[in-house]
Amino acid sequence: MGHKISITIVGLLFWAGMTSAAIAGDADTGKALYEKSCAGCHGADGKGNEKMAKVLGDKGLNIVGAETKKKSDEQLLKMIAEGSGKMPASKLTKEEQKQALGYARSLAK
Repeated sequence: MGHKISITIVGLLFWAGMTSAAIAGDADTGKALYEKSCAGCHGADGKGNEKMAKVLGDKGLNIVGAETKKKSDEQLLKMIAEGSGKMPASKLTKEEQKQALGYARSLAK
């Protein structure tokens, strides 16, 4: 019986380690996708790129403010996928859009 418990504990620890590695990988991927596809307008910190604000106007460039925080992931993913205002539709896959959104959400914390 003690052997079975040991195997179970080792299995759980292995699974937890794999999950942590997967989450860290997703975070890194989300950051890379955000930097490549979003930061040009929304800025590295999510507060908006000042140069783009002069061209496009401030509306919608700050994605870490209260207005964006109120929106659900589904609402934001729709905006990313279809575009919104002057923002074009994303060319990222649905999974990549989710990863980039996850990273963008982390900027607001």
